Amino acid sequence: MHIEQTALSGLRLLTPRRFGDHRGFFAETYSARAYAAAGIADHFVQDNHSVSVERGTLRGLHFQAPPHAQAKLVRCGKGAIFDVVVDIRRGSPTFGKWFGCELSAANGVQLYVPVGFAHGFVTREPESEIVYKCSAYYAPQTEGALRWDDPDVGIDWRLTGAPILSAKDSVAPRLADLVSPFTYEGTA
Repeated sequence: MHIEQTALSGLRLLTPRRFGDHRGFFAETYSARAYAAAGIADHFVQDNHSVSVERGTLRGLHFQAPPHAQAKLVRCGKGAIFDVVVDIRRGSPTFGKWFGCELSAANGVQLYVPVGFAHGFVTREPESEIVYKCSAYYAPQTEGALRWDDPDVGIDWRLTGAPILSAKDSVAPRLADLVSPFTYEGTA
């Protein structure tokens, strides 16, 4: 597995090895032992699978507050997405900064998102499927969101037109109005 650190503390790109032949490929997309050796020791308790029919579907930016905060391990099983996270840990040297990368079925790259980040994505292809592991169960009473187009964050979603949004995502608060439930601990 290839591991790449990003400029945001704790956020990592992981590319599992693929073994291919004329039939296709095989990849081990998760191994607790291998991920622990890479410094990712979260105990994942839930897998989610999201399908977006239309290209340009934007979901996010979402998080769950403590005590149900979630670390995530995100990959794209079909199609392609531009995956984005924003550091919302109070006191973090990168608070309000964002990171984005392409995750696709073709590249096999995964994004590890630690607790304390808002997460979202926009689909680059129709019928894109996103599969992700979560370190805490879904707890709707702790859901939070950050506005996808907050000018203070300045995410370049690489959109070619208006995104397809949920009603909830279209009215999420800006970073300046968010009382973050996360505090930077000086580590991932």
